Amino acid sequence: MPIIAPSMLSCNFLQLEEECKMINESSADWFHLDVMDGRFVPNISFGLPIIEHIHQIAKKTLDVHLMILEPEKYAEQFKKAGADILTIHIEACPHLHRNIQQIKSLGMKAGVALNPHTPVSLLENVITDIDVVCLMSVNPGFGGQKFIPQTIDKIRALKHLIHQSSANVLIEIDGGVTLENAAALIHTGADALVAGNTVFKSSNPKETINSLKKIYA
Repeated sequence: MPIIAPSMLSCNFLQLEEECKMINESSADWFHLDVMDGRFVPNISFGLPIIEHIHQIAKKTLDVHLMILEPEKYAEQFKKAGADILTIHIEACPHLHRNIQQIKSLGMKAGVALNPHTPVSLLENVITDIDVVCLMSVNPGFGGQKFIPQTIDKIRALKHLIHQSSANVLIEIDGGVTLENAAALIHTGADALVAGNTVFKSSNPKETINSLKKIYA
């Protein structure tokens, strides 16, 4: 069964506590938390105080996705705020191996995200150090975008690299995930699906999460 990670960027922040409780009560596995700095991506979302508040309520894994420059400056603070998984962008990290080791030394799982144009081959020398690879299936920075079909080929390429390296890595897909394309993503090799609008714009979010959760490879 896939890991389902509702993206809190799409929730109703006026009802944040209720939205978090809904995720707790649902069959979702992770809270996906998108942090944007307005520099690496053309948008600003939320930061440490919101994550700290969610951490007080959440009973599930906090999957924190940093779409920011210089993530190494803030890794320790995100650990203290409650992050269980800390994902950084390869494009923002000229010293990626050092960044991964820092995250793991702080007791978090290390994720690396790739923008749509970035080939998975760039992970060849660090794939065995990573816990999660997050393939962006939209251009990062905004919710509600349409899925980029070439992501399917990237999943295949990443799956091949993982098998070739005997790495123990989860493949996470972030962007434009719907009930219509989720099965293809899982069948191709995705392990975790980030779903924002698909969950929070649904008339029955818990049932939508259940529907995603029931998709088998």
